[in-house]
Amino acid sequence: MSPQGIKDRIAIIGMSCTKFAEHFDKGLDDLLKEAALKACQSAHVELSDIEAYWFGTAQSAMSGIALARAIGVGDKPITRVENFCATGSEALRNASYAVASGAYDIAMAIGGEKVKDSGYQGVNAAAIPDDGTGRTVTAAAMYSMIGPAYAKKYNVDVDELKRVLARIASKNHFNGARNPLAQFRKEASVDQICAMPPVAGMLGLFDCSGVADGAAAAIVVRAEDAYRYTDDPLYIKALSFVAGDGSGLLDPTYDFTTFPEIVTCVENAYTQAGITDPRAELAMAEVHDCFTPTELVLMEDLKFSRRGEGWSDISKGLFDLHGELPVNPDGGLKSFGHPVGASGLRMHYEAWLQLRNVAGEDRQIDNSRGKALIHNLGGYPGEMVSFVSIVGTNPG
Repeated sequence: MSPQGIKDRIAIIGMSCTKFAEHFDKGLDDLLKEAALKACQSAHVELSDIEAYWFGTAQSAMSGIALARAIGVGDKPITRVENFCATGSEALRNASYAVASGAYDIAMAIGGEKVKDSGYQGVNAAAIPDDGTGRTVTAAAMYSMIGPAYAKKYNVDVDELKRVLARIASKNHFNGARNPLAQFRKEASVDQICAMPPVAGMLGLFDCSGVADGAAAAIVVRAEDAYRYTDDPLYIKALSFVAGDGSGLLDPTYDFTTFPEIVTCVENAYTQAGITDPRAELAMAEVHDCFTPTELVLMEDLKFSRRGEGWSDISKGLFDLHGELPVNPDGGLKSFGHPVGASGLRMHYEAWLQLRNVAGEDRQIDNSRGKALIHNLGGYPGEMVSFVSIVGTNPG
């Protein structure tokens, strides 16, 4: 995969995120309008200044008309994108490359989802298949295979591993309890999480992320124009995306303890950004913790931990809010919630707050390293798309 990218050529000058929740009192239009207007306010621009939009949604709209109607813009190009749970990040990737190409001077990436008052709910819920090609297991069941496989491969006691997974959830709920925009804002202990009813395999209820309504947005310009809008932009160091071919589902040697698409994706991102020691060079990471075993494997695939040591590093607190490398300081999917089209942009919003030192006194991390990694995936073990970006406070 080519390591070429657009390092330091694009800057984020404004961002926003709505509260993620069961918004029974709001429609998709309300959420998109709130996100778009707040992003413009953040960047000190008007909606009329935005030259093009990339709109990410997986379940809530089929075209750019939904966004145009919501924000009252009927004369601008709006491209609707979707890529499983990485949809919000895909919107940002497309908007960034469009500006880098010179086609536009300023663009907005916006993602949103409204699913909580639909008749058929769930992440990527679609019509029930009737042709024999649909999956026979749930997403939770697919991801539940990771835990036993990891325990067996690295000789970790299954009960001990279950507590490690619960510690991931507890960490993220601790962080989310301090975030006013998170869906779930109560701390939960490891013992409480371990006592939750089972969902699939060794996964309990609190090993699974929530489903929410919400929206988030980012405004991007060329780096040389950033200071026309803000004194503290974020520069894009890397944008990497990989779409797997699903071969893991057919490969008898695939063991569920790694995600090959993510390994390839992050290696390319590190090459683009010039990162050689991520645990030492990054201030924080936002990762796609759709299920607690996912975050465990990601610590190794993203090279934050050595193979077979992720569970131990988690137990030591290395990825806690004030640990060596804070992971999901906003609460992650687990606590913040997961409206599919918005999640990738929500992750970038946390980096926007933390690296600019405005996250809030009770949850602000040490941002002196000045760089953040954002990881967003879609699909299942063996059949996955992966997005990784790296952003930083300074060019170069």
